[in-house]
Amino acid sequence: MDKPPALHAHAADNLRFIRDTMSRAGQFTAVPGWGGVAMGASAVVTAALASRTSDRTLWLLWWFADAAVAIAIALVTMTRKARRLDLPLLAAPARRFALAYVPPLAAGALLTAVFVNSGLSARLPGCWLLLYGVAIATAGTLSVRVVQLMGLVFMALGAASFAAPATFGDAFMAAGFGGLHIIFGLIIARNHGG
Repeated sequence: MDKPPALHAHAADNLRFIRDTMSRAGQFTAVPGWGGVAMGASAVVTAALASRTSDRTLWLLWWFADAAVAIAIALVTMTRKARRLDLPLLAAPARRFALAYVPPLAAGALLTAVFVNSGLSARLPGCWLLLYGVAIATAGTLSVRVVQLMGLVFMALGAASFAAPATFGDAFMAAGFGGLHIIFGLIIARNHGG
């Protein structure tokens, strides 16, 4: 006859379950890995197209269009992942994530207008990468650890972009919004439920 599990083993399992549940309740885990891969692929294509124009207005339009595509991809894939994992998108963790994520993006939108009006649009890649990194790093403190790490790498890439000649802007955009999204998207998809 099999021996029943020891009381302490059963209690330890229960505590582990409670800790995992509490951890999930406090984290926003609907960050879409496959969505990041799709956003990255879109950014690589946009970087290739935008880099072929010398017209800064057309360059901006390429990147604004890509931002709209990325937002759509993020919303659709985040919603799908949340449904699949039975996570409410309007719960406290998602609201806290959004409150940490949106202000740096709003600052980036404001600074975009300032950079363009000041004739500094060639330096927008550094601004965008840096502030997107800040958004991801701060919001990432409320998600799985790899999200925060992704934000920090974006910030480093943004700083490097400011240090490099402005002519490398599209290469930095491809590396960041393209490559980093693809790499971290694959890590998130593999290790954190898609």
